[in-house]
Amino acid sequence: MSSTMEYRHYVGSVEFSEADGLFYGQVLGIRSLISYEGATAAELVQDFHGAVDDYLAACAAEGSSPETAYKGSLNIRLGAELHRQAAVYAINHRQSLNSLIEQAVREKLAGAAG
Repeated sequence: MSSTMEYRHYVGSVEFSEADGLFYGQVLGIRSLISYEGATAAELVQDFHGAVDDYLAACAAEGSSPETAYKGSLNIRLGAELHRQAAVYAINHRQSLNSLIEQAVREKLAGAAG
């Protein structure tokens, strides 16, 4: 079971409130609050799609650019020792620290998919 869903390049969370008997969530990775809910999984997906479509329509009406998540750059905190070890490893393997981290993430995700 997945705890996220995607629509029009937006990723939304999937949560369940036992007390309310409702599924709910919000769009992840942007500052704007875009939330949705539904009594069934189908209603949740429908409300998620509607919320994203409404957000994009509101941005268009205002003449503003919608926020996009996951632009390809990020800041990470490794701790000083891990940072040093990774930098030395990258230098010894004649690659940038950025390419080392990208390679490690790709390998981790490939392993998770299998």
